Amino acid sequence: MITVGFTPEFFRNLKRLSPKLQESAFKRIELFRNRNNHQRLKVHKLKGKYIGFFAFSIDRKNRIMFEWISDQEARLHTVGDHSIYD
Repeated sequence: MITVGFTPEFFRNLKRLSPKLQESAFKRIELFRNRNNHQRLKVHKLKGKYIGFFAFSIDRKNRIMFEWISDQEARLHTVGDHSIYD
C-alpha cells in the first residue's frame, strides 16, 4: 500500500472544489494507494517544467499532481482542472 502525504497547496486547492468533487478526489486517492489501480486512474508522467511530477485523473476534467518520494510514498501537490499546470 502506498503512503500518501499532502502539501498545504493541495489542501488550499481542494477547498476550492465542490463538496461532490472533493469526495470524488478522496475516493480516487484511496484507489491510488493500491498500485493495481494506476492504469485505471490514468497515472502519467508530466513534461516540461513539471519533469519529475506525475498526475492522475479524478474525472475527465480534474487531476491530482504528485511526486514520488520513494517507491512506496507519494506527496500530493495540487488538485484541480488543467489550469494547475499553468
